[in-house]
Amino acid sequence: MNKRWEVRDIPKTETEQPSGDLQLHPVISMILAARGCRMSDEISTFLSPALADMLDPFLLRGMAAAVARLLQARRNRDTICVYGDYDVDGITGTALLVSFLRMTGFCCDYFIPNRFDDGYGLNAASIESIITRGASLIISVDCGITAVAEAALCRQRGVDLIITDHHTPGESIPDACAVLNPLQPGCSYPFKSLAGVGVAFNLLVALRAGLRSDGAFEGSPPPDLRDWLDLVALGTIADVVPLVNQNRIYAFQGLQRLSSSTRPGLQALKRVAGIKEGVVSCGQVGFRLAPRLNAAGRMESAVPGVDLLMSDSFDESLLIADELDSANAERQAIERRIFDQAVARIESSGGIQTRRSIVLASEEWHQGVIGIVAARMVERYHRPTILIALTDDGMGKGSGRSIPGFHLLEALGPCARFLERFGGHRYAAGIGLKAEHVSAFAESFEAEAAARLTESDLEPMLTIDAELQPADVTKELALELKRLEPFGMGNPEPVLMLRTMTVTERRTVGEGHLRLRLTRDNCTFTAIAFSLADRETSGLIDIAFFPEMNQWNGSSSLQLRIRDLRPSE
Repeated sequence: MNKRWEVRDIPKTETEQPSGDLQLHPVISMILAARGCRMSDEISTFLSPALADMLDPFLLRGMAAAVARLLQARRNRDTICVYGDYDVDGITGTALLVSFLRMTGFCCDYFIPNRFDDGYGLNAASIESIITRGASLIISVDCGITAVAEAALCRQRGVDLIITDHHTPGESIPDACAVLNPLQPGCSYPFKSLAGVGVAFNLLVALRAGLRSDGAFEGSPPPDLRDWLDLVALGTIADVVPLVNQNRIYAFQGLQRLSSSTRPGLQALKRVAGIKEGVVSCGQVGFRLAPRLNAAGRMESAVPGVDLLMSDSFDESLLIADELDSANAERQAIERRIFDQAVARIESSGGIQTRRSIVLASEEWHQGVIGIVAARMVERYHRPTILIALTDDGMGKGSGRSIPGFHLLEALGPCARFLERFGGHRYAAGIGLKAEHVSAFAESFEAEAAARLTESDLEPMLTIDAELQPADVTKELALELKRLEPFGMGNPEPVLMLRTMTVTERRTVGEGHLRLRLTRDNCTFTAIAFSLADRETSGLIDIAFFPEMNQWNGSSSLQLRIRDLRPSE
């Protein structure tokens, strides 16, 4: 879809060079100002995220109670079960807690629900099974904040429950031994956008302090918390939480650890993902490592992902990583098939011009993959989308993704009469419903979309951080921009703009990509435009781009990676 370009308007007074030793390119100052960093201390903190700037984990409501119960468990040799979610956030958080607890003298096992047999989050049958195996303390990771009935079951069975989660609470907070979630009422932890693994890491930091006070490390050094930052970065980036504040610290520091990790499982995972030696980027985590870890939980069971991250053997890790790689290839093939079917149904019905939402269902669709396909449909049509996999028992499990301006979870509320269950947040949600209610739900959801979305909301917008002149685009600028990494939600890769460029050479490469040579004002650039081979470039064009250094055959050259292009206005 054609995008509406919007150039940020940052007053010059907010982009002046900061005082002190910080010497920044004017474009960098402009971008930082647009992202709320205008003072020297703010800029310094952003450019050099330090572990010393981590918030006190005891600001999380319930942390003192959680640490006290864990210290008691260690003294009493209680059996602990870590109950994690089946996505990368839950997998990494589970591996983080289990490995730390075992290292520091706890009796600890873990459980990851099966997406197809157990469903999402805590469930009564799994809790009963865990209790039968001897656990007297359960710790949830990346789930549990809405598990009111399951917490009551734990109370009834005499088992303590510590909930660590980051999802939106319901009307009631579960009656657990401790609940750690920055979004719960009364929590004084000021940063509210932690991933599940981030909440788990805060528990780990607080527990280490408690263990030190308890004398657990007398005669030996305490564990180095930095050794777990590779897992924290992996889960944080994969869960697409805003990479600002605490998450930026975790991602920045954790990527350094991930790049040189001695963890056999991560070494094997990087090998099968084709990541060679060097710094691991956010993009490589999001598009290579995370999908392979996620694939296990989407196709069958997420347990191999946890086993991989906790393995001490590289040979064993490589076998698991190969299995995950195969599962990911299978997932990709199924995803392509479902996407093609969904697009064909939209196009055969006349497109989406008259509708403001997409709801589709099929008996042929795999419930572990529909969330990814829903995200791709949002990219293609810029409409809130819910895809539903219908099952043999007359039920349907749906996964939705949304667009800016449309709070998906809030929109599902008025549709609840057609749903058996639903949950999620602004941009992603899951639903369960009877197959016979799909059509009625689709119309109700469409009514909510029509009431909440304007025509401008349905037009995707591309935010331009700065408009430049050709002489401004240099190798030095490309290198300076790397100081703003890691990029992600909340800190997107900057988008720059050049107007009235002339295309002197055009070639189609790969599957629908463009390689261009552009010129203006005696400046010439090479550029790559992915998936834009159908665009017209015969006249003067404007380009929205990111400048980067392209490495090829041992040499480095400036290249413009084009995000969008249009005829010059």
